[in-house]
Amino acid sequence: MCEIFCFNSDKPKQINECLECFYNHSEEHPHGWGLANMQSNEFVIDKEPIKAACSQHLKEILSNPLVSKNVFAHIRLATMGEIISPNCHPFTELDDNNRSWMLIHNGTIFDYPPLDKYQEIETGDTDSERILLYIIDNINKFEKVKGAPSTIKERFNLIAELIEGLSKGNKVNLMIYDGDLTYIHSNMKDSLYYLKNDDGFLVASTPITDDDGWKPAELNKLFGIIDGNIIFESKEHKNEFIFTEEHEKFLQKSLDSINSGE
Repeated sequence: MCEIFCFNSDKPKQINECLECFYNHSEEHPHGWGLANMQSNEFVIDKEPIKAACSQHLKEILSNPLVSKNVFAHIRLATMGEIISPNCHPFTELDDNNRSWMLIHNGTIFDYPPLDKYQEIETGDTDSERILLYIIDNINKFEKVKGAPSTIKERFNLIAELIEGLSKGNKVNLMIYDGDLTYIHSNMKDSLYYLKNDDGFLVASTPITDDDGWKPAELNKLFGIIDGNIIFESKEHKNEFIFTEEHEKFLQKSLDSINSGE
């Protein structure tokens, strides 16, 4: 599958060391890398469909201090979609009120028919991009009915409801950013960890520092984070994802098909 990372703080911090440790995992996730640096509500996105360790562009980025309050990163092991730039995370999109959204995903949607219609309009061909389009579609519908932009809490509640539905039978480890709030969700044991320290809030698929404070993310809940603090926490749903032999066979078949087309 993939690995995901985010850093969230109340003050800009230099996080080159964390990112270098994260991207060192690219030998096992060689099909692309992505980096989202949120600066003054501007989404600065860099991504390539190559192994992070082989990217000169990424080396150039990390050769300079990367200082920010909000950073997201992704390394891809393709199980859905070709190895092309449009299939690399992060994905970004505008809603009808011109709010920018970003999403990175570690997991697979094995079955969720409401996503199918977005295959016709997505830029690439991944289930992850379809999740973002589905979320924005529902945000647009909510705000149209309301007749006004949604509040942060309204968006959080709606996304919690959508993710509960998405997570039935599917692995849905997500990081989402809407310009105000960072959303974090995991529904598979031992697949997402967090560290809260003086620098801020770090979340990653595996611990990326030697700190003793890394803890497994609480399962089956959506968390909303601003300035390094959890401000919203949803109710727990019951859709923990258990990886089975059937899932493994499905993903291996998909990976073999993708690799054969490289």
